[in-house]
Amino acid sequence: YIQMEAVDLKKLVIAPDSFKGTMSSRRVAQIISDAAKAVFTDIECVCVPIADGGEGTVDAFGAEHIPVTAAGPHFKKTESFYGLLVDTAIIELATAAGLPMTEPLDPEITTTLGVGELITDALGRGVRKFIIALGGSSTNDCGCGMAAACGAKFYNKNGECFVPCGGTLCDVERIDLSEMDPRIAESTFVTMCDIDNPLYGEKGAAYVFAPQKGADGEAVKRLDAGLRSICEVIKRDLNIDTSLLPGAGAAGGCGAGTVAFFGSELKRGIDVVLETANFADLIKDADMVVTGEGKFDSQSTDGKAISGIARYTKEAGIPLTVFCGAAEEAEASYEMGVSAVFSIQRKALPFDEAKKLNEQGLYKTAYNVFRMIREFSK
Repeated sequence: YIQMEAVDLKKLVIAPDSFKGTMSSRRVAQIISDAAKAVFTDIECVCVPIADGGEGTVDAFGAEHIPVTAAGPHFKKTESFYGLLVDTAIIELATAAGLPMTEPLDPEITTTLGVGELITDALGRGVRKFIIALGGSSTNDCGCGMAAACGAKFYNKNGECFVPCGGTLCDVERIDLSEMDPRIAESTFVTMCDIDNPLYGEKGAAYVFAPQKGADGEAVKRLDAGLRSICEVIKRDLNIDTSLLPGAGAAGGCGAGTVAFFGSELKRGIDVVLETANFADLIKDADMVVTGEGKFDSQSTDGKAISGIARYTKEAGIPLTVFCGAAEEAEASYEMGVSAVFSIQRKALPFDEAKKLNEQGLYKTAYNVFRMIREFSK
């Protein structure tokens, strides 16, 4: 346990996730910073908005938005973007193949082709370092569309080249990467992946995630069969076995696809963000770190953003305070290094009403916590 001692806050590091559906991570950080400065007039607030690989990852990195016209999940051209952070491209899969942009929902016919087009655009700008965020996909194509956009060839039994979707993975008889964009081999890829699901089977991409993307029971079986089939072709033609790879099932098999087609490393999203931000150096002389998210529960202590931050603060012996919309988990978080958890809800309300008051509730809660710290330090 980290024991809270009397402290006059001089440096505060604020590293929240978004409160999904209400406040971005950047907005949450700003509100907490405002509350801290209202109490400690000479405090230094270092804001590090974070994300774990889902929507808002580009903004969490503070990357420049690069607009690109790319294929959407149904192959129709749409306006998309990726993030550019110095020499690194941050690719959010959801900006070209995300659930909100998919109508109708059907993972048997959706594609990640546009995601690959974002990669090729970045390659054309001289980028050779890539971070791929897999959250929020509407696809189940094992990243084949993404690879096809970068030059990978997929052939059916008649020798015809095509772009596989979830429903046609079983038709892939041969994979040829000889015409893959040569700049891919010059590049390094890291994939943000916060799940351990395998590519196929009862805990695989199709059975666990495809129903959320519009697949019924029979479609799930077909999709799972397709993933099994493409896994065998990848193993035979590329000499890469993704069948037992933890995280291979992320984003409809894109976890496996980024490894097989791009040589990517799979890493927990929060670890990628914190390493990129040089978080260990940022907190060296901090008096406290504050984080937060919409719902604080068992997932928060099991590999998600807050648990990643807690690893750093516990090792450094720095107090870690959590602000959240709702708190369902506390005891386990204390063991991992969290000092205190505060819900920002000031009265019981349905979510649709409560979310309208979240900014106000966050400010007031943070302000009161900082007042308590100030009084305690006298």
